[in-house]
Amino acid sequence: MRKFLLLVALLAAVGAAGGAIAKPDVTHFTLPNGLEVVVIPDHRAPVVTHMIWYKVGAADETPGKSGLAHFLEHLMFKGTARNPADRFSLAVAAIGGQENAFTTSDYTGFFQRVPRDHLKEMMAFEADRITGLVLTDAVVRPELNVVLEEQNMRVANNPNSRLAEQMDAALYLNHPYGRPVIGWRSEIEKLDRDDALNFYRRFYTPNNAIVVVAGDVTAEEVKADAEDTYGKVEPRVDIAPRRRPREPQQEASRTVTLADARVEQPSMSRYYLAPSRTTAKPGESEALEVLAHILGSGANSRLYRSLVVEQKLALNAGAYYSGTALDYGKFDVYASPQPGKTLHDVEAAIDAVLTDVRENGVTADELALAKNRLIADAVYAQDNQVTLARWYGAALATGQTVEMVQRWPDNIRTVTADAIRAAARQWLDRRSSVTGYLVNSYQAAEKHS
Repeated sequence: MRKFLLLVALLAAVGAAGGAIAKPDVTHFTLPNGLEVVVIPDHRAPVVTHMIWYKVGAADETPGKSGLAHFLEHLMFKGTARNPADRFSLAVAAIGGQENAFTTSDYTGFFQRVPRDHLKEMMAFEADRITGLVLTDAVVRPELNVVLEEQNMRVANNPNSRLAEQMDAALYLNHPYGRPVIGWRSEIEKLDRDDALNFYRRFYTPNNAIVVVAGDVTAEEVKADAEDTYGKVEPRVDIAPRRRPREPQQEASRTVTLADARVEQPSMSRYYLAPSRTTAKPGESEALEVLAHILGSGANSRLYRSLVVEQKLALNAGAYYSGTALDYGKFDVYASPQPGKTLHDVEAAIDAVLTDVRENGVTADELALAKNRLIADAVYAQDNQVTLARWYGAALATGQTVEMVQRWPDNIRTVTADAIRAAARQWLDRRSSVTGYLVNSYQAAEKHS
């Protein structure tokens, strides 16, 4: 209850003040070797979050070798000549720190959260493995088995993940976003040491990386430490601009049905191809962001009120816009039917809500609430150094700038009802969409028997 009251007060303050909010004092510079560095000071606790982002992901893989970016992420923990085996991880654990890594279609990242006094030590470890990774067959093959087991757990045994994988493959007719980040299993199985090393040598270089440090530091301290660690790593390859295949004009909607005996609750979702924040025209991605919030964020959203509360057709319903990407974004609407209702019942109800927005737009109250909530989220993000570091790292790794991140709340504030209606009309086009149905295979068989 207290959190809710605080949020209400914050929304009121944001609206009353015209939405003016303080921006973090972010510093951005580039070392002579091409490494970008972002510093976000936060002096409330003697802790830092240190991240390195490589501008390479699953969409940059050679066709036929899907899963390679994610596989190399795993292998980056196997040690260097200077710091063999798991010395890096043991050092993080010894000081009570945390570490992890992640791969997407556009970037691969590694991070540590440690006491501020150990920042330079983390920088030295990461600088060493930019070009110093040592791989042998003795470590590569067992790690490939780990990745295969991860694929088994996260995808093969998860009907929702399998459907999402198939929907992405159908949404992107030509672009490599259509292949899964973890890879197609048949291709993962064939990856080897040479594949990993070739990919590593091609993309892991300081002039293809971004370091983000958020926490109890100053820009001067970080710059000195970065120059003394990362600055000593020589670039080993020139990085060409990432030019990927483009999507052709999409002219036919697609449907995908996945039936599995483990499905306990049927559901439907629809992906629309949309621009990313990087590729959108000015104001376009912000309009899609606000539209997604109005349509499907929380119990007061259009879809939830209509399908769940008023018509009692669905157990849940929502929408979201994924705009942090180099090439294309994605707009998603979804729902799960109530017992006794069908997927086609909820799909028709979703279409009715979308048609109403396309034809009649949104209300002034909906617009104001959505914008205030999104701006409030930006305020809350400043309370979490990890979230801030991720915001800036992901943005820069997908072609945005520090200035674009900082202007985002102001851009949200300028979104109009007309812009939202125009975005809905242009991008919620069934011809550029894939609709997925998740059903129980036993029930489906009985229905057609």
